[in-house]
Amino acid sequence: MNRKSIERIKKQFILTAMISFLTVMLFIAGCIYIANLIITRHQIRRVFDYIEANDGVLPERTSKNSKKQDTSEELPDLTNNDDSDLISDIASLFGITNDNRSPEFYYSTRYFAVIFDKYDNATTVITSHIASVDDESAEQSARAILKRFIKFGAYGDFYYNVHKRSDGSRIVTVLDCSTQIAMSRRIVFVSIFLIGIGMLISFLIIRIWANKIVQPEIKNAEMQKAFITDASHELKTPLAVIRANTEMLEMSGVSNEWTESTMRQVKRLTGLIQNLVTITRAQEKDAKEDRVPTDITAAVSDTVSTFMPVASQDGKTMTEKIEPDVTMMAHEGDIRQLSTILIDNAIKYCDEKGNISVVLETRGRRAQNIVLMVSNSYADGADVDYSKFFARFYRGDKSHNTDKGGYGIGLSIAESLMNRYHGDIDASYADGMITFTCTFQR
Repeated sequence: MNRKSIERIKKQFILTAMISFLTVMLFIAGCIYIANLIITRHQIRRVFDYIEANDGVLPERTSKNSKKQDTSEELPDLTNNDDSDLISDIASLFGITNDNRSPEFYYSTRYFAVIFDKYDNATTVITSHIASVDDESAEQSARAILKRFIKFGAYGDFYYNVHKRSDGSRIVTVLDCSTQIAMSRRIVFVSIFLIGIGMLISFLIIRIWANKIVQPEIKNAEMQKAFITDASHELKTPLAVIRANTEMLEMSGVSNEWTESTMRQVKRLTGLIQNLVTITRAQEKDAKEDRVPTDITAAVSDTVSTFMPVASQDGKTMTEKIEPDVTMMAHEGDIRQLSTILIDNAIKYCDEKGNISVVLETRGRRAQNIVLMVSNSYADGADVDYSKFFARFYRGDKSHNTDKGGYGIGLSIAESLMNRYHGDIDASYADGMITFTCTFQR
C-alpha cells in the first residue's frame, strides 16, 4: 500500500467517524426535542381539561387577606389519581411537573374561551385571562379553529382545543403557550450550536488521532519503496556480471542449453527489476503543475501502429476506433505506457487467431470523460475472477511457467497510473471478449 492509498483510507476514516458522530448527535438532539414536545403537549392538554371542566372559567383562589388554608384545597390539581401513564412517569422522572398546584397558576394561565351552542352560535366569550385579545377577536379566532379538521394543535404562539360537550355544544379554548414554544425553539437552536461546536472539536481530535495512526503505515510504505529502489540498484551489478560471464562463455565456444537458460533468466530478472522500479515510480505523487496539453489520440494511435505487426505476426487481428482530437492535461509518457501495457497484455492473452480491439472515445456532457477500451478474444474467461487482475504478481497460470511471458505486474502498473489521474480502470467479460476500460476525467 502506497502513501496515496493510506491518505485515501485516512480521509475515509475521518469522514466515516464524522458522519457517525453527526448521526448520534442528531439522534440525541432529536430525542430531547421530541421528549420535550410530548411532555409539553401532555401538560397543555391537562390545562385544557381543567378549563373545559369548569366551563372556561378558572375558579379564583382564596384572597390573600383571608385566613390561610391548605393550598391543596384551593388550587386545581390536574394530576389525576389514576394518571399513571408513561408520559407522566417520564415527566416525573426528570422533575418536570405541572405547575397547576402553584399559587401563581390562576394568574399565569393566559387563555380565552368561546362556547358555541349546537347551532354554532357563540353564547359565551371569556377573555378575562388575557389582555391582548378582545371579545370580537376571540370569537373570530374560535370560528376559524372550528373549521379545522384537527381539534387540538398549535395556532401561532397559542395552542387550541375543541371540546364537544354532552348537550351538543362546543367549547373552544385557546391557551397562550409562547413560553413553552420559545423553550422548544431554544432547544433546537442550542442543539444546532452545540452539534456544530462538537463537530469542529471532534474533527480536530479525529484528524490528529488519524494522523498518528497512519504514520507507521506511511513510514512502512516509504521504507518499502526505498527497499525496492535500493534492491533494484544492487541487483543490477551481479546480473550484469552474470550476463557478461555467460556471453564470454558463449563467445569462447561454450554454448549449450545451460548458458541459454542462464541468459533467459538474466533477461527475465532484468525485466522484473525494471517493472518493479516502474511501478514504484507510478505510485509516486504526481505534480499536476507539470502536466501539459497532451494529444491522447496521437499517443494511442502511435502505440497501436507499433503493435500492429506484432499482432499480425502472431496470427491475430487488431482493429482500432480512435476518436480524433482527444486531448487532456497529462504526461504523454504515462499515456503511452498505459496503452502499451494494455495492448501488449491483449496480444499475449488473446486466443489463437483471435481479435483485438482498441477504442478511444469521449463521453458525458461536454465530453468531460475520456475512455480507453482494449479488448481481446478470451474463450476461457467466463469463470475468471477479474477482481484479482490488478493485484501485483497475479497471473492466471498458477505455475508461473507460462510461455506467454510477463511478470504479473503490468496491470498493477496500469492501475497505479490511473490512480495518479484519479481515473478508474476495470476488467469485464462479455460475448467471449475480455475488456479493460480506463476512464479519465478532464
